[in-house]
Amino acid sequence: MSAPATTLRQRRCDNHPQREASARCPECGRFFCRECITEHDDRVLCASCLAKLSVKKNKNARSWAWVSRLGLAFLAVVVVFFTLLFIGNLLVSIPSHFHTRGGW
Repeated sequence: MSAPATTLRQRRCDNHPQREASARCPECGRFFCRECITEHDDRVLCASCLAKLSVKKNKNARSWAWVSRLGLAFLAVVVVFFTLLFIGNLLVSIPSHFHTRGGW
């Protein structure tokens, strides 16, 4: 257990050679100082690996976004249809003598 800690202490940051490495990125395996790493989804990642992961997530989210938009558009059309149908039936149900007497 002391061997990996010794190798980490001896490592230098890949971006800042004058600084001691504090972590290793699990995605790319390179060593970085505290300034060059960030925590994301309970993992410590370097900036380039974090950028790659966020691009993948954005692509997946965008590829299925049209399905939700299409579903919402269909739902809106159904709601408008039934609203207009209800209003039309309400107007048709008004008795005809209401119109002939001037009912207001």
